[in-house]
Amino acid sequence: MTTDTDTDTEKFIKKPKKTPKQKGLSIAKNLLIYGLVFAVIYTAINWWRQPIMPANPQLQLTDYQGQVVDLAALSNEQPTLVYFWGTWCPICSITSPTIDKLAAANDYPVVTIAIKSGTDQELHRYLNENSYRFTTINDQEGSIFADWQGQVTPSYVILKDGEMTQGLTGIQPLWSLKLRLWLSSVF
Repeated sequence: MTTDTDTDTEKFIKKPKKTPKQKGLSIAKNLLIYGLVFAVIYTAINWWRQPIMPANPQLQLTDYQGQVVDLAALSNEQPTLVYFWGTWCPICSITSPTIDKLAAANDYPVVTIAIKSGTDQELHRYLNENSYRFTTINDQEGSIFADWQGQVTPSYVILKDGEMTQGLTGIQPLWSLKLRLWLSSVF
């Protein structure tokens, strides 16, 4: 049984103050927990929104300049990144320079598919204005993206031996794309 004096005493008992080391560990623990929760949620959303390879995909396409691009042949040599984007997509304006750097490095083949981005001439003008040199297929009607059941731009697919090994969406740093391509070449 507690008395009023016991309750009064409890009010005056102070918890010992945390040392700077304890505070730092507490902050680090919270950051780790929040980071893990974020990573799990991000991975789940990315998995849910990723493109899905069609049963009989058209892997031989023609770029906006009339050149044939054979994704199956490219991906037989090494993993190939397919980047779905649009000139109208604000996030793509952030991710496209990264894709251009990846393509310029020539470590892995990169093929981009511009979704509903105008005529070949309009697309050519846009690519020149932004100094993009990556290979680009003009998906004027969005049918290629629809075949892949794409939901958002930007979306990425990594092909190896004509098969999809990974699919992802959103902003991806250069190191992450290189790592994913390398992993696809190893496994």
